[in-house]
Amino acid sequence: MSDTTSSNRSSIYSNQTSHFVILIIAIITAGLSQGMLLPVLAIFLERMGVSSTVNGLNAAALYVGSFAMTLAAERLLGVLGFKKLMLCGLLLVVITLPLFPLYPSIAFWFVLRMLVGIGDSAIHYSAQLWVLMAAPAEKRGRNLSIYGMSYGIGFSIGPLGIRLLDWGMMAPFLIMTIVFIIVTVLVWIKLPDGKPAKEEGSEPQKGRFGRSYRWAWYALIPALLYGYMEAAMNSNFPVYGLRIGLTTDAIAFLLPFIGIGGLVLQLPLGMLSDRFGRKKILMLSGSIGGLLFVLVPLVGTNIWMMAALFAVAGGLIGSFFSLGLAYAADILPKMYLPAANVLASFHFNFGSIVGPAVGGKGIEMGSASSLFWVLGGCYILFAAMGFVFREKQNKIQA
Repeated sequence: MSDTTSSNRSSIYSNQTSHFVILIIAIITAGLSQGMLLPVLAIFLERMGVSSTVNGLNAAALYVGSFAMTLAAERLLGVLGFKKLMLCGLLLVVITLPLFPLYPSIAFWFVLRMLVGIGDSAIHYSAQLWVLMAAPAEKRGRNLSIYGMSYGIGFSIGPLGIRLLDWGMMAPFLIMTIVFIIVTVLVWIKLPDGKPAKEEGSEPQKGRFGRSYRWAWYALIPALLYGYMEAAMNSNFPVYGLRIGLTTDAIAFLLPFIGIGGLVLQLPLGMLSDRFGRKKILMLSGSIGGLLFVLVPLVGTNIWMMAALFAVAGGLIGSFFSLGLAYAADILPKMYLPAANVLASFHFNFGSIVGPAVGGKGIEMGSASSLFWVLGGCYILFAAMGFVFREKQNKIQA
C-alpha cells in the first residue's frame, strides 16, 4: 500500500471533529428532504382526491429508490469512495427537487421520489458507514446516537415545509434545493477523499451477508421497524389526521414531535446502551414505545395528548436504527460492518416501502386506528423476540 493511500485511509477513518460535524450536517439535510416531501406530497394527493392506498404507494416510491441504491451501495462505495458517493447523492437530489412543483403528476412524482430516494440513500450509506467504522467500541452507541439524532433533527424540521405552502407550491422545494446546494459545496471543499480499507484474505460478499444475518438478525430488525414507523407516520398520518378532523396546521404541528422526542432521548439511550447493553435498551424502548402508539387512537383529536404520546414514543423508537446498527457492530467482526450496513439499509427501506402501503390500506378499509395498532404491535412483538435471541462470540470465531 502506498504512502498516499495509507494517508487517505487514515484521514477517512480518523474521527476528526470537523469531518464528523460535516457528516452530521449532510445527514440533517437528507432527513430534512424526506421529512418535507412525505407530508407535503401526501397533502397534495389527498386534496387531488387520490385514494389513501394510492397515496401511500406513491409515498413508498422514495424508499423503492433507496432500496435500489442499497443493492449497489457497497460496490459503488468501493469504486467511488465515501466523498464521491456522497456528492453524487447530493447532486441527484439538487437536480430532482425543483421538478416536483413543475410537473404535478402522480406517475411523474413516483419517478422523482425514486430519484430522491436514491440520492438520500447514497448520502446515508456513505456517512453512516464512515461514522460507524471510525467510532471506538466504547463510544459507538453515543456517536451513532448523535448521527441518528441529527437525522431526527432534519426529519422533524421537514414537515414545517407545509407552512411554506402559504407562499406557493414552489416555495418549500426551492428552499430545500438551496440548502442542498450549500451542503454539496461544503462536502466537496471540506471532506477528504478515500475508500474503505480492504482486509487481506477477506471472505466473499455472499458469505459475509449470510453470516451477518445468522449472527445479528435481531440487531438488524430495528432498522426495518424504524423505517416502517417513519414512513407510515409521515405518509399516512396526514391522511389519518384529515380524516379525523385535524387541520393541516395541526398536522404540521404534531409530526415534528416524533423527531423532537428522538432529539431528547436518543443520546441518553445511546449512552445507556454503552453501559447496560444494546439489547436491554432496545427491548425496553420497543415495549414502552409500542404501547404508547397503541394508545394514540384513544385520545381522539386532543392535540396536546397526541403530541405527548408522539414525543415519548418517537423518542424511544427514534433510537432504533442507530442502536440496532451499534448492536450489530458489537456482535460482528469489523470486516462484516459494510455488509451489515447494507443489510440494515435494506431492512430500513423494506420497512419504509411496506409502512405507507399497509397504513394506507388500513385507512381505506375504514379502520384509521389500525395505523397505530399495527405499528405498536410490531414493536411489542420485537421486544418479546429479544428473549429468544442469543449472542455468540463471533468476533473471536471470525
